[in-house]
Amino acid sequence: MRLRYSYRLDPSPTSRRALARLYGCARVVFNDGLRVREDAHKAGEPYVSDAELSRRLTLAKRTPERAWLGEAPAAVLQQSLADLHRAYRNHFADLRRVKEARARGAKAKLRVRKPRFKSRTHRQAVRFTRNSRFRILPDSRLLLPKVGEVPVRWSRPLPAEPSSVTVILDTAGRYHASFVVEVCEAPLPATEAAVGVDLGLTAFAALSTGEKVDNPRWLRAREKALRRSQRNMSRKREGSANREKARRKVARLHVRVADARRDFHHQFSTRLVREHGTVCVETLNVAGLGRSKLAKSIRDAGWGQFTRMLEYKAGLYGRTLVKVDRAFPSSQLCSGCGRRDGPKPLKVRAWTCPACGATHDRDTNAARNVLAEGLSVAACGGRVRPGASPAAAGEAGTTLAGAA
Repeated sequence: MRLRYSYRLDPSPTSRRALARLYGCARVVFNDGLRVREDAHKAGEPYVSDAELSRRLTLAKRTPERAWLGEAPAAVLQQSLADLHRAYRNHFADLRRVKEARARGAKAKLRVRKPRFKSRTHRQAVRFTRNSRFRILPDSRLLLPKVGEVPVRWSRPLPAEPSSVTVILDTAGRYHASFVVEVCEAPLPATEAAVGVDLGLTAFAALSTGEKVDNPRWLRAREKALRRSQRNMSRKREGSANREKARRKVARLHVRVADARRDFHHQFSTRLVREHGTVCVETLNVAGLGRSKLAKSIRDAGWGQFTRMLEYKAGLYGRTLVKVDRAFPSSQLCSGCGRRDGPKPLKVRAWTCPACGATHDRDTNAARNVLAEGLSVAACGGRVRPGASPAAAGEAGTTLAGAA
């Protein structure tokens, strides 16, 4: 399994200028390749192949207009073209998926759009592969070609030799090194404990054990400071240095929200995977829910990121993650007797089953139902229902009985 390990960088002013040149070269190569393919498409010409774009890049370095591309390592420019190729392949694969679904009469929407031109005001990144000869020096500095030695804040050691490193400049002005490392699965001691997880907004998660994990509401907690900073930025003149400083301040507030949310998801997902052999979670249509009146709170909770973390950590540590279909009525069933009591509005947080008289907390009951359904899916692929059987001869109401 390949994982990414990210660390903060502290480049010197000279290294920052060198990285800025690399970011510019990679961005121009990506945009030039995209422009060539878009122009060919508008002119009705065949799709420009990857090899043709690489050939044109080599020729462009010999022209006065693009001679400065020779200052960047060739591997960095080729990786920028590889990003463009991957973006087009993903778009075409999604187009095929939509066509096949519509041919079957099913509804399908395009999820992956065509690649867009890169801007210098957004996140910047360049990737160095192993053949570009980046190295981690004995003094723990990162040596990058055409950049030099860059100090790294090593929060933890790398488990293996990295195959590539991506140097990222985010919108808040922070530099990161993201290493791709091949790691082996490290199974944890076996345990038969299983847990169902019901994700929500009042509580971030309710567990089938009865525990509830509070929802920190990271964005809501910083809304006042964000409003103040955004108003301050709007008063600054476009293109001025003061506006850039104000924009950086807004960006720093946003990245703090994202960092706090990610840290919470990492800690909680690791805890669930370490303590339980089987984790059952309900799949949610986050994109659809993100268009509802609760969109802001749903995006703030970050359910999609959390479930992705659960998935890769379960594979890494030898655990089982079971995804329960979103159509499963976890909030409508009584976890005691199984009676389906029908849909309930969100304001109903507790209810009593009319069949068995048990009183349920809405979220805990849903988590127990998710656990039962998840174990059923893991065991036999879904809910166990009695199959059809032939009527016995002479049974009242059957054709045989009537004939007799």
